[in-house]
Amino acid sequence: MLSVSWDTIRLFLHVLAATIWVGGQLVLAALVPVLRRFGSEAVTAVARQFNRVAWAAFAVLVLTGIWNITAISGTPSDTPSYRTTLMVKLAVVVLSGIAAFVHIRTKTARGRAIWGALTGLTALGALFLGVLLAG
Repeated sequence: MLSVSWDTIRLFLHVLAATIWVGGQLVLAALVPVLRRFGSEAVTAVARQFNRVAWAAFAVLVLTGIWNITAISGTPSDTPSYRTTLMVKLAVVVLSGIAAFVHIRTKTARGRAIWGALTGLTALGALFLGVLLAG
């Protein structure tokens, strides 16, 4: 059996948190139309419960992301293209968090739709950029 290292644990926690943050948003978006059949209270209850898990996952993503940055040294992280991609990813992560924050505080259905879509798109963008950085 392969040995477990801190790098393995760091990467596992980061991927697990990304699975919850990004994947959970996709699942929730797919469930909302069905949940609406049971009334707006059902959508609200499910969204609140998801938020409890999602924000914890977002915090883990940020913490393990910082850990990832400090753990990586040397090529390719020393190249200008890597640093630029990393900076873009960090900006997209911040946008994802802000969009999610605004989404859960928006009072109109249109606002929730717009901010929810922006949250999902930025979360997917951050995921893609993370895979790009790992490659």
